[in-house]
This record gives sequence, C-alpha cells and structure tokens, in this order.
Amino acid sequence: MTATLSFEPAVAKQHRQIDVSRWDEVYVVGDVHGCAETLERLLDRLDNGRSLFVFVGDLVRKGPDSRRALSLVRERDNLLSVRGNNEQKLLDGRASIDALDDDDLAFVESMPLVVSWDGALVVHGGIDHRKPLAEHSAEELLNNRSLVPDGSYDRPYWFETRNGGRKVFFGHTVLAQPFATPWAVGLDTGCVYGGQLTAYRCSTGEFVSVEPPETYVERSADSIVDPRPAVEE
Repeated sequence: MTATLSFEPAVAKQHRQIDVSRWDEVYVVGDVHGCAETLERLLDRLDNGRSLFVFVGDLVRKGPDSRRALSLVRERDNLLSVRGNNEQKLLDGRASIDALDDDDLAFVESMPLVVSWDGALVVHGGIDHRKPLAEHSAEELLNNRSLVPDGSYDRPYWFETRNGGRKVFFGHTVLAQPFATPWAVGLDTGCVYGGQLTAYRCSTGEFVSVEPPETYVERSADSIVDPRPAVEE
C-alpha cells in the first residue's frame, strides 16, 4: 500500500490523488506555454482515448494561444494539469491574458498544486528533499529549482541531487534535454522557446517529443539548463 502523503493544510486542499488503473498508459507532459498547435501535434500522435495525460503546469502565457491550450485540457476527460507559476500569476493578478474569460479563470483556479498516484508525484517547480513534504509551501512547489537560498539558477538543483523517495515529475526549469533518474523527471524542454514539447511514457520510461512550428519567444542560453545527475542510480 502506498504511504499517505502529508502536506501543510493549504497545500493539502489542492492535492489530487488519482487512480491510474483505468488507463492503458499514463503520460506526463511538459510546459505548454500557450503553444496549442504543438500540443495538438503531440495529442494527435499519442492520444488513443485510452491514455491519461498529466501536465506539469504552465499551460498558459508566452505562446500564441493560451485559451486554446486550456480548452484542449478542459475538453478531454483524459487530460489534467497541476497549476504552474504562470497560472498562479493570473490568479494573483500579477499577469493577465485578454482572451481568457471567467470560465477559463475558474478552470485555472481549479487546477491542483499536486497530483499523485502510486509512486509518483507531479508538481510544477519541485521539492526540497532535505525537508518533509508537509513543510513545503505552495510557493515552493510552484517555484523550487536551486537548493541555494535565493539561488534560482545556481547549482545544486534539487532534481539533480534527489536520490530517494517517490518519482517527482516537474517542469518550470527549462532544460536543454529531458531529464530522468528514478527519483525525478524534468519535462520542460522549452517548446515556446524553439525547443520541443516533451511527454514521458510512464510504462517504458520513454520520452516522446514534438517540434513547435516556430520559436515564439527568445531565451538566453544562461537560463536553459543542461541537466546532469549528481547522484548514481
């Protein structure tokens, strides 16, 4: 039996534990950032109606069609997403998207901070394995990257040094290539920046990626991480 996860009360209310046994396959998908056409390419390739797709958040902002990206996830009962920091910015009033209506924002607000199933945990930013899950704030789950206080892009990164516990799927940190160890899987390969939209097939550990039709936003090389695990499997 899988151990019960413990979160602080505010986070616990936004944790969704799911049963994946009804699905033939589970895919976890990286940051979409409004690249609806790219997402459609991925779903056309993989979605047979019998697979579950879990997104790591940041469906919106930066790319050309945030509303369509949200609608694709809303319209299919085999698609769900955790909340990313860009969804949180909409809810906090730190950002806005003119094309989104009240129903869209209500859907954004309904996104959980955490999705879990047996042996797996999906968050947008990440966790700090040096402390219990119950001590993580929503802000940390949305934005964690570096283990250096206020370090952001300073190594060590949490996912490179994690060496036990559940497998944590995450986005937020733009990676030059997808990252996987038995304890962490990074899926933001920068589709809005001319990279790829990447999915992870949970049954095989295979990455499946599609190219965007164009580069929508330029990003400096020093904010694209070349991941390297710091621990041995």
